[in-house]
Amino acid sequence: MDFAGIASLIYLPIERIICNGLKMYVVESKGGAIACMLLALFFLGTWPAIMTLLERRGRLPQHTYLDYTMTNLLAAVIIALTFGEIGSSTPEKPNFIAQLSQDNWPSILFAMAGGVVLSLGNLSTQYAWAFVGLSVTEVITASITVVIGTTLNYFLDDKINRAQILFPGVGCFLIAVCLGSAVHSSNAADNKAKLKGAGYSPTSNGALTNEELRNLEKGTGIIEEAKAGTAEFLLELEKRRAIKVFGKSTIVGLSITFFAGVCFSLFSPAFNLATNDQWHTLKEGVPHLVVYTAFFYFSVSCFVIALILNITFLYLPVLDLPRSSFKAYINDWNGRGWALLAGLLCGFGNGLQFMGGQAAGYAAADAVQALPLVSTFWGILLFGEYQKSSRRTYVLLFGMLFMFIVAVGVLMASSGHRK
Repeated sequence: MDFAGIASLIYLPIERIICNGLKMYVVESKGGAIACMLLALFFLGTWPAIMTLLERRGRLPQHTYLDYTMTNLLAAVIIALTFGEIGSSTPEKPNFIAQLSQDNWPSILFAMAGGVVLSLGNLSTQYAWAFVGLSVTEVITASITVVIGTTLNYFLDDKINRAQILFPGVGCFLIAVCLGSAVHSSNAADNKAKLKGAGYSPTSNGALTNEELRNLEKGTGIIEEAKAGTAEFLLELEKRRAIKVFGKSTIVGLSITFFAGVCFSLFSPAFNLATNDQWHTLKEGVPHLVVYTAFFYFSVSCFVIALILNITFLYLPVLDLPRSSFKAYINDWNGRGWALLAGLLCGFGNGLQFMGGQAAGYAAADAVQALPLVSTFWGILLFGEYQKSSRRTYVLLFGMLFMFIVAVGVLMASSGHRK
């Protein structure tokens, strides 16, 4: 290749970057949308594992969530001030700063409503993880989100996604949910058998007797000394974790999980309404909220609700957690870095989901609700979930993960293109 050919290879990509810089950067291609969804899937499946790890190490969830919510908002600000400010502002697609002064309050309220329900859902799941487990909690909440949220987004997006592909994908999620429930049931039976073999006899609701609880409190050792999957591991974990689950009914955890799932199913349709104004609430001539501005308002409301509730829970804790204080939170540096990282991962994951949804349809972007695939991987790798379980549990676990993989592929294949 001659010098001119080499120069053209260098110049043409730079020319495209410069030309694209003349307008705000918006994901428009189907390939770009799918790339956003895949990256969001990894981020959104990883941050719950970090939060769960901190709770299992004894850090109060109120402390963890306050750290998390700081960087979650920071991620939205970074996205707004970078992607939202690239290039010059146009009347049709104003930049982030330019749009802050426009009369678009109806859309802002939809975005903030989405942030409120997401914050309530995330806040709920940090307690559900302790009761129901990381994998099962994510499976149930993701399934509710797909069944309700994806259906709402399909109609809000004027059916730009291919229904003949989209709804079979929803069906795959439902199958995965049924398998996930079976995995939980089978694994619970395995754990019950392990505890019984070690001299502990959980009652029918999963609780230990008073005498067994007293024996547990007298135990010694640290969790790393017990092998994952053994009865000793389960007992040592209960002593160390922040949220005590022995002696409590799993119905509490399941109720929290279903509440979180309903919250999660509503935040994406609310964001969809904020950016596309399908109900024509904006005045004539006022441009729609760009995805970056909507995400900023979305994250602000998410931050405010989380701040109010978690500071309240410091002084009025729920589920028998110990009372804390704002001063105690400020001085608690144990695991703070991990909590801050979790907030960044969740913030960037949500932002990427919305960027992909604006291009390919929010119904297709709900493919990121296959995040239990990632969470289950971290659950097995970090927490020893399903270790030393029965063959039946392993078969069901494989079936659940396989159906999630199929569901992700099918929902992404249903991607359309917004005009």
